[in-house]
Amino acid sequence: MIRRRLKDLRGSLMWILAAVAVWCLLWGGIDLKNVLGGALVAVLVFVMFPMPPTGHELTLRPVRFTLFVVRFLADCAVSAVQVGYFALRPGPQPPSSVIAVQMASRSDFFLTFTGVLCTLIPGSVVVEAQRATGTLFLHTFNAGTPEAVEKARRDVRAQEERLLWAVGRREILEEAGLR
Repeated sequence: MIRRRLKDLRGSLMWILAAVAVWCLLWGGIDLKNVLGGALVAVLVFVMFPMPPTGHELTLRPVRFTLFVVRFLADCAVSAVQVGYFALRPGPQPPSSVIAVQMASRSDFFLTFTGVLCTLIPGSVVVEAQRATGTLFLHTFNAGTPEAVEKARRDVRAQEERLLWAVGRREILEEAGLR
């Protein structure tokens, strides 16, 4: 069993490299000790706790992925400023809503990852994800009007679309109606 898992590591090379990079960041520098220690820990974790197969859903498009990351970081910065403004200004707190957003993709991976991305952006948090229907339920900040609620839904759908274009395979894009 261990031999088979070691053989499966070839398909997880990108994830192992990412884990080594995170390890080096956590230890504060890139040197031989951190790289070797990170590689050892990553291989041990990937052998002991193998990832479920996701390779059939993912393909990396470097330009779209870069645009996705830049837009995500910009969304985080803008949302953080908005939340900070509403937290510090005098007066009542803005209204919030729980909204349901139907995802375009039926993939569990993209449903989960879109939910994680939406939760990382300040001002929204996923309260439920229904796998059977492909629906995310989010608590959104400053969404007291029907127009604001619809804008929040469009933002979540746009986030999913950018994610799909950045790392989704052609079949997943077709299923989501993007091709």
